[in-house]
Amino acid sequence: MKERNETAVSEFILLGFSSLGEKLKIFLFLVLLLTYLITVTGNVVIIFIVWVDRRLHSPMYFFIANLSFLEIWFTSVMSPKLMLNVLSVSRTISFHGCMAQTFFYFALGCTEFCLLVVMSFDRYVAICRPLQYTTIMNQRFCVQLVLGSWVESFVVVSVRMVLISKLRFCGPNVINHFFCDNKPLFQLSCADTSGVRKVDSIMISTVVLSSLCLTMLSYGTIFFSILRMPTATGRQKAFSTCGSHVTALAIVYGSCIVLYARPSGSASSDVNKGVALLNTVLYPFLNPFIYSLRNKTVKLALREAFSRGTAKLFPNL
Repeated sequence: MKERNETAVSEFILLGFSSLGEKLKIFLFLVLLLTYLITVTGNVVIIFIVWVDRRLHSPMYFFIANLSFLEIWFTSVMSPKLMLNVLSVSRTISFHGCMAQTFFYFALGCTEFCLLVVMSFDRYVAICRPLQYTTIMNQRFCVQLVLGSWVESFVVVSVRMVLISKLRFCGPNVINHFFCDNKPLFQLSCADTSGVRKVDSIMISTVVLSSLCLTMLSYGTIFFSILRMPTATGRQKAFSTCGSHVTALAIVYGSCIVLYARPSGSASSDVNKGVALLNTVLYPFLNPFIYSLRNKTVKLALREAFSRGTAKLFPNL
């Protein structure tokens, strides 16, 4: 009888940054809006320039374009709702909207880890086995690696979401976060979540740690190969190519380890929100600059594309 009298939760309230003053909320909204617009624009530019410029038709830029495509969707899952809630009074999200948000957050995040492994493997082949690079990293194999990353990630997270969607939520319905993360959802469930927590922890740990180990193995091998290069110019070029990738790895894995690999309750909610902002807002914003806009070939392609576009728009200049 007790179970029948429980009322199912139809929506959640995302507290987000509701404790901020009105002026700070407006400032945060403007920063988030500007960051989101730059993120989407920058990643769209990367995809476009890789598509139109034949000099960028190589596996490395193919993977970077796919990562840019992913970042557009990843930040779009989080930022619009976050911006709306910053200025909103109600800050509600429907139950199904919450489930969809957490699904795409983890599915796209898992895909990103897989793509980072693929990109590190690409750099390993390019630097450690350069004579076999075109044979190994052929077009068909590259497409298979990308499709495999997307399909595998969405399948794994789908299994996880089946378990989470079966949890009962009877109230309260207040989530002290700016999105539907897994730990706040577990805390709000009125069912026994010990089994789901264990499965969720195993899945997240397996994805993060396995991808981290594979990526570090590739870059570790690359590092020792670079040290054996005979010329300083070759070493500098190789380090420059991989340096941006390592920077991205530090941000992505560092934030995820803080959020999901530490003991529960070892950090405050404000710390969680700050680290989550780094992962969901700042990294997608930095992605075009980390991978592409510092690259000489990409900058040259952008300048030429801009010059051609300007010439067509203003032929008399």
